[in-house]
Amino acid sequence: MSVENGRLFICPTPIGNLKDITIRTIEVLNDVAYIGAEDTRVAKKLLNHLNIDKKVFSYYEHNKEKAGKQLLNLIIEGSDIALVTDAGMPGISDPGEDLIKLCIESNVNVVCLPGPSAFVNALVISGLSTEKFSFEGFLDRNSGKRKKRLEKIKEEDRTLIFYEAPHRLLKFLSDSLEILGDRKISISREITKKFEETFRGKLSEGIEFFMTNKPRGEFVIVVEGNYDGSTGSGSCEPPSSDAIKDLIRIYMEEGYSKKDSVKKVTKDLNISKNIVYKESIDI
Repeated sequence: MSVENGRLFICPTPIGNLKDITIRTIEVLNDVAYIGAEDTRVAKKLLNHLNIDKKVFSYYEHNKEKAGKQLLNLIIEGSDIALVTDAGMPGISDPGEDLIKLCIESNVNVVCLPGPSAFVNALVISGLSTEKFSFEGFLDRNSGKRKKRLEKIKEEDRTLIFYEAPHRLLKFLSDSLEILGDRKISISREITKKFEETFRGKLSEGIEFFMTNKPRGEFVIVVEGNYDGSTGSGSCEPPSSDAIKDLIRIYMEEGYSKKDSVKKVTKDLNISKNIVYKESIDI
């Protein structure tokens, strides 16, 4: 007699506050045979909190091909498996996407439980349009490739949503100001946690804020869409004196001379070189 396939359960986990886990997710984690996790240490911390004792398999970006086949074989042999990520919905900016595709290609039933995802919370509390939006996730770490992507989507009239790490936040904001212009933004960190915080303003103001407030935690950046079909800083108010100085400092910290930094900021913001030079004198 042939063994009936098991199922893959996509189980969202809290993005900060452990109380946000659903009753159904707890039931599934209790019922499945095994659990696949992006980081087994993070998963076991949650399971210990829930008093659940299960074998946890490591499944992350650098072992996803081998581990994915291992998990698939267990499912085909009849075992139900839950997939969790470190926080939020597996498969969103996460290697779980590949395991889901693998299971679908093998005619395995994939069941997705509802639950938290940081970008949804950030969008809802941004104050920007939620009618239509585009989730971009993490852009490339390379500034040149990041700018190319921003160029490709700068005409987009939907609200744009990005993820970014703290050490790249200022560079991301600088590239966005250059390509998208000085648009309204909302930047959220530590969502659902004790020190949850959201900054709302314009891109230039965001640069000013995080130049003096060191970025900490993982960030979700929500940027208004290009509603009038125009792009670049010419469609918005010119950036402030502090924003210009902050951009000059960013380039100088990257190793550019003050003279070259002035040239790059002049080009980035499409404003008079004399204005930028004047702001650079005190730096």
